[in-house]
Amino acid sequence: MSQDRLYSVLLAPIVSEKSTMIGEKNEQVAFRVKHDATKPEVKAAVELLFKVQVDSVQILNQKGKTKRFGRFEGRRSNVRKAYVRLKPGQEINFAQEVK
Repeated sequence: MSQDRLYSVLLAPIVSEKSTMIGEKNEQVAFRVKHDATKPEVKAAVELLFKVQVDSVQILNQKGKTKRFGRFEGRRSNVRKAYVRLKPGQEINFAQEVK
């Protein structure tokens, strides 16, 4: 795996009520990832970017919802999420700058 690929695997952290509850309860962090990302790639990318140790990775595919605006119908895009469990004592703080 090249470093260029690992830098592009993670798209954004998911910050919501559900993700913060999961983070506090299970020491997990949620990320939006590329559609073709694999578990080993996500693990390597998190360890490279945030300098933490990853215990496990769970990945899910969320289908996009069908939405209507008047008589026009559209569809939201599909999303691939990764729930990353950190080893005990590890923490990712998104408020600080990434160097």
